[in-house]
Amino acid sequence: MPDITIAYARTLYDDNDSVHAFDHILRVTRLAEHIAEEEGADLRVVRTASLLHDIARLEPDHHLAGARRAQSILADEDPAFVAAVVHCIESHRFSTPPHPQTIEAKCLCDADKLDAIGAIGVARVFAYAGHHNNRLWTAPLAEIRAEVGPDRRAYRMRRGVSSDYSPSHELLCKLEGLAEGMHTASARRIAAQRHAFMLDFFTRLDEEALGHM
Repeated sequence: MPDITIAYARTLYDDNDSVHAFDHILRVTRLAEHIAEEEGADLRVVRTASLLHDIARLEPDHHLAGARRAQSILADEDPAFVAAVVHCIESHRFSTPPHPQTIEAKCLCDADKLDAIGAIGVARVFAYAGHHNNRLWTAPLAEIRAEVGPDRRAYRMRRGVSSDYSPSHELLCKLEGLAEGMHTASARRIAAQRHAFMLDFFTRLDEEALGHM
């Protein structure tokens, strides 16, 4: 079959979730292609996997469901190409196995994480908070960090659905740790800049919320 196009990929998604709407797919695809070029990865595999990586977003274990659906869509392709794309999709979640084993899978996984930090990451976390009626700010980062404690994942699982779980909580429980988990040197360079911007924003948010001029 012909290569997956943006127009065709768009028909596989809806835009009901502003955080994971098709704009997210386009951003991840651009990032993944950029990383793939720098890392010498197979661009066709990376582009195809990026365009299809969230096609089962609303299903349980969407990374595995999406990989199965992509395998069906690509049934007429060379089996080695299909297997490469499937592995990229099934391993794109940062905290859930399987973990990426190929350079192509690492490109997609890194691009997906990069889209969760920086200015876009800030925008996404506030969009999510608004959708779930969370408060925009509850306490300074230092207080939240002490409250969260060392097991950030457990705290997020326990309190992430609370209306008092603010974007600052999400920063400390998830976003703050994404930069250090990048697989490729290219992504680590981009992540360092995005990470710094994000921390500066939330520091300024504390200052303004506390009434500092």
